[in-house]
Amino acid sequence: MNNKIIDELCAQFKIQHHNSTPYRPQMNGAVEVANKNVKRIIEKMTVNYKDWHEMLPYALLAYRTSIRTSTGATPYSFDAAVLPIEVEIPSMRILAETKLEEAEWAKQRYEQLNLIDERRLKALCHG
Repeated sequence: MNNKIIDELCAQFKIQHHNSTPYRPQMNGAVEVANKNVKRIIEKMTVNYKDWHEMLPYALLAYRTSIRTSTGATPYSFDAAVLPIEVEIPSMRILAETKLEEAEWAKQRYEQLNLIDERRLKALCHG
């Protein structure tokens, strides 16, 4: 297949296609380790291997939201995603008791999003 066909398929199915960079071969090893871990999660979630594709979104969520010992953070937190306050505060009763205003919620989300680059840099330097 040529690049045009691949590009058309990706566009049709809304797939974001990325190539690994040749100047950073270590990343291929990291991807293989991640794939192996996702495969282990799927193996624990499925009864037979015929329904693995149905469990893939849940396995990916589990993998992406688990803290890595090497970075002290979740992969999800490095990819422009921070758990919103609705998840951090588990119920509407608690939210009402804290009397969190919309402006304060927006401020906290803004601060969380600003920390993403800092987290990425820290993980890169220490990971």
